[in-house]
Amino acid sequence: MNIRPMKNAIRSRKLLAALLAVAWLAASEGVGQAQENRWGFGTDVGFLSGTVNGTVFALGFNGDYYLDRSFSIGPMLLLTPVGDLTQIAMAGVARYHFRTGAFNVVPFAGFGLVHADLDRGSGPGRIDKNDTSHYIPLGVTVEYQVVPTLALASTIMLNLHDLDLDPPIERDRTSIAVMFGFRFGP
Repeated sequence: MNIRPMKNAIRSRKLLAALLAVAWLAASEGVGQAQENRWGFGTDVGFLSGTVNGTVFALGFNGDYYLDRSFSIGPMLLLTPVGDLTQIAMAGVARYHFRTGAFNVVPFAGFGLVHADLDRGSGPGRIDKNDTSHYIPLGVTVEYQVVPTLALASTIMLNLHDLDLDPPIERDRTSIAVMFGFRFGP
């Protein structure tokens, strides 16, 4: 009996529960804050396709420092914590917020690093490879503003990198992320 899928399912449920708890706490914190607050953040859950391990579950976290109402900069973290592929990508990202009433369109671009660790199989055919590369996320988020400080978000992102995990694994140069989550802003 293979216990690994069961452990991965339990780990995924715990991560999702923690993500929802953070979202709830942040929404309740933002109710009484002053307008001078210039920080916002977001959390996402979704999938990363085109990786060396196919399509994988992913978590996203980002921080935004608003230079004005339409422009923000900050860190972005993209994790693939379960399965054979563990990937951590971190980048500094600039976002422009087109506000159109209930919906916001937020294109973004950034630059950073990605580290991938592939651990597949057991025995003589086992694959245990890792690599670190540059990371350029390009994407767009569509937000539905629920209340002035909380939005539901849907993101599509093209990730450019150059991960080389050596033969028999092919070189990984791009991946696509589709994420859904929350945005908390000032």
